[in-house]
Amino acid sequence: MHDTTALLVELGSVILGLGLIGRFAGRIGLSPIPLYLLAGLAFGDGGLLPLGASEEFTAVGAEIGVILLLLLLGLEYSASELVTSLKTQYPSGAVDFVLNATPGAVAALLLGWGPVGAVALAGVTWISSSGVIAKVLTDLGRLGNRETPVILGVLVIEDLSMAVYLPLLTAMLAGVGLAGGSVALLIALGTVGFVLYLALRHGRLISRAVSSDNPEMLLLVVLGLTVLVAGVAQELQVSAAVGAFLVGIALSGEVAEGARKLLTPLRDLFAAVFFVFFGLSTDPAEIPPVLLPAALLAVVTVFTKIGTGWYAARRAGIGERGRWRAGGTLVARGEFSIVIAGLAVATEPRIGPIATAYVLILVIVGPLTARWTQPIAARVQAWRGREDNTCKGGGPATPPVPATREPAAQAAEAAEEQPVEEQPGNKQLASSTD
Repeated sequence: MHDTTALLVELGSVILGLGLIGRFAGRIGLSPIPLYLLAGLAFGDGGLLPLGASEEFTAVGAEIGVILLLLLLGLEYSASELVTSLKTQYPSGAVDFVLNATPGAVAALLLGWGPVGAVALAGVTWISSSGVIAKVLTDLGRLGNRETPVILGVLVIEDLSMAVYLPLLTAMLAGVGLAGGSVALLIALGTVGFVLYLALRHGRLISRAVSSDNPEMLLLVVLGLTVLVAGVAQELQVSAAVGAFLVGIALSGEVAEGARKLLTPLRDLFAAVFFVFFGLSTDPAEIPPVLLPAALLAVVTVFTKIGTGWYAARRAGIGERGRWRAGGTLVARGEFSIVIAGLAVATEPRIGPIATAYVLILVIVGPLTARWTQPIAARVQAWRGREDNTCKGGGPATPPVPATREPAAQAAEAAEEQPVEEQPGNKQLASSTD
């Protein structure tokens, strides 16, 4: 079969399969992400039906998927909201770093990987997947929930931290001295600072320059600008995803609203390709030998991430149900963890399989914890309440007593469950519900 013909047949089959998988996931009430990953494992090397002709095209599509995921996430924020989020949520970012980077660093040292391996595995366990979480929030209809700005705030701090972490890790892996690492770090910080300055001071001019009444022209200009900035950012060791996120920050008003509507279908298509590519790049035969340590690390960091979200939501004054939902939503790890492992694998080859197994576990578990952490916590609390009543009374548990909460408390909890109505100026949504 001709190469082009094979490419079209494979690509068409994969996209058709993704559509059917997505419909099946919707019918059973699950996020399609874990099924996309399993499909990628089936189509990759060592899988049930390896694909060869479309591998390069899929890799490029996956990169575009990550860029679009972060661009659409950035469109939800304005530059002023980003600065406000950094000012108010930096303690949550610090707690996030300590709780979630420490298990990875300790595990690497116990495995005898040394300091460079410890820094790399710490990054793998630290960073949540903005792409997976953005998709999960959309699938679960929680973009307007009161805890969502808190979740996005933690993700923003993590993503911006990558602008510092990745150049440092790259310098350590290359074995450069203090001077070389400092230059790389200064370039990265300078790039991020320059883009934020443009967004804050000249965001309206940028939006006016990009704006167009013709949807086709608006789509081409925004997409082209995003891919261009992402490429330049990657060349400067700042991560293409962070570059795309900053473009989203710089756009505002009607331009942001129009771009969001035009790019959402493209985002959904290429995001699905990204998750399939992640599965394609994993050899199923490498997973069993590292499954136990990866699973132990995953269990520990599930609880540390839930603790992070709970703490961040509590600081923001969110009710108990929202705190559990915030913690469960932050569990997923994904694209950044793979990027970090990919950088380190040449220096520490053992990090590749364990990072792959770890991310695969949490990218499957993450959408499930996002959905079920709060209901499970409520059941545990109810069970503990019955146990306490039994112990204190020395007999059977006291029958459940109807709730007698104050009307204000009932209204607050109902508000957490009820998403905020989406408005044309959705970019204000995050701050208005914080």
